[in-house]
Amino acid sequence: MNRRRFLQTSGFTSAVALAGCAGLFETQTTPNEPPLVENRPDAVYYPTHTEGMEMAGMAKQGRWRLGLMYSFPHRFWLMGGGTAEQQEKVTIEDGDDVHLMATVWDAETMTVLPAGDVRIELSKGDWSDTRTMWPMLSQNMGFHFGDNMGLDGDGTYTADVQVSGLSIRRTGALAGEFGSAATLSTEFEVTQEKLENLPFEELDQKKGSQGAVPTVEMDMMPTSTVPPKADLPGQFIGEQTSGDAKFLATAVKDTKMAEETYLLVSPRTPYRSYPIPMMSLSTSLNRGGESVFDGTLKPTLDPEIGYHYGANVSGIKSGDELLVSVDSVPQVSRHEGYETAFLKMPKMTFSV
Repeated sequence: MNRRRFLQTSGFTSAVALAGCAGLFETQTTPNEPPLVENRPDAVYYPTHTEGMEMAGMAKQGRWRLGLMYSFPHRFWLMGGGTAEQQEKVTIEDGDDVHLMATVWDAETMTVLPAGDVRIELSKGDWSDTRTMWPMLSQNMGFHFGDNMGLDGDGTYTADVQVSGLSIRRTGALAGEFGSAATLSTEFEVTQEKLENLPFEELDQKKGSQGAVPTVEMDMMPTSTVPPKADLPGQFIGEQTSGDAKFLATAVKDTKMAEETYLLVSPRTPYRSYPIPMMSLSTSLNRGGESVFDGTLKPTLDPEIGYHYGANVSGIKSGDELLVSVDSVPQVSRHEGYETAFLKMPKMTFSV
């Protein structure tokens, strides 16, 4: 199998010295990614391969919890302006050794927190590197923060992860919490042997077909999911699909989340029911041919409902028509299998 480079300051017997770089050695550790499938669907699809991951370490501060993992470096897509033409594909560079992934959650409710900014500083002896990690969706992990990074060879690394306070609305047991930033620190060891032992499987039969690989369960760490239809509160209005994302809408009365009736829209990925953050939604509620509400749906995080979008309305009656518009498609970065979905997202109409 073809493999990429891993630079280190303490050599292995199989290493080959790099010309002009005294003390540095080159070994092959990372599998090459298979070529992307041609004619990928405008939907969630099976990627070309799956990769294993290693738990690097965990940390805590107050109710903040952090899980840090690493895998092989891999391609992913940034959402610059919200369309396929404005996506930026990030490819593996020569200096990349691992793909680092961070999940942040609340210790009390085990709710994964979509913090707005996660910055990591890696250090090992006199070497250090700092990176702002991208908010991401992946099929086997759901929502997390990640980026490809280079390392300084075998050894023990210190990771100082700075997490910004949450700016989105928080309700229930999360209300008033996580408004201030935190720094969580952990140490972990990386070796060539550990990297070589990570699983890497090509999906020759499934790649490119619609579907998603299973979620990887990590001990003592939650996964970002949203409740099924049966567990959503209030009167169920309906379910629609846009851009291969599922949108479930309910109307909740007698709740602290709204003065009157809480209109709740819960978008999620197909197959794995991961929340879809970082998009803009608006809605129009029409009754008898007249609009009784026009406004935005506010991003909200609730431990029972998960990440969703909501608004206070005067009430919802039988015969009402609810129009939900995606004003800005999800700006969250995507791993392979998600990059062609959630891009063209037409309006949705729900009949009450």
